[in-house]
Amino acid sequence: MQSRLDVGKLSPEGYRAVYALEQYVRHCGLELKLLELVRLRASQLNGCAYCVDMHTKDARAEGETEQRLYAVSVWEETPFFTDRERAALAWTEAVTLVGKDHVPDDVFELARGQFSEKELVDLTLAVIAINSWNRLAISFRAVPGSYHRPAEMKTGTR
Repeated sequence: MQSRLDVGKLSPEGYRAVYALEQYVRHCGLELKLLELVRLRASQLNGCAYCVDMHTKDARAEGETEQRLYAVSVWEETPFFTDRERAALAWTEAVTLVGKDHVPDDVFELARGQFSEKELVDLTLAVIAINSWNRLAISFRAVPGSYHRPAEMKTGTR
């Protein structure tokens, strides 16, 4: 597989706009492990191999277990996730697949029971951000396996 275009090089202002949302999400106060589960699940749903590779690597670096990573795609069928994580994963699926059933009331109530109103908005922004990255990576064929965790993330300075 070969990448089609370099988004950051060809549209640096557009890339910076998406990246600014990502930076907000990274520092909004939601748990980093939870955010990686959300990013991974949305990427699975969208079929973004590049982002699945990236977010499994980042989740491992945050201390996520192999067992839980393997089970993200079947989270409803496993005992490995907390109620808060389950609510986040359900919310991620509903927002990612918004064209299917919109966001059902029961999913909203489940999420609202686990997240404050601000956290729910921030969680939604996280889902929006990863869906944006997925669409860029898929459209321009970002090459799976080419992601390496940036040095600033390795040192915990994010």
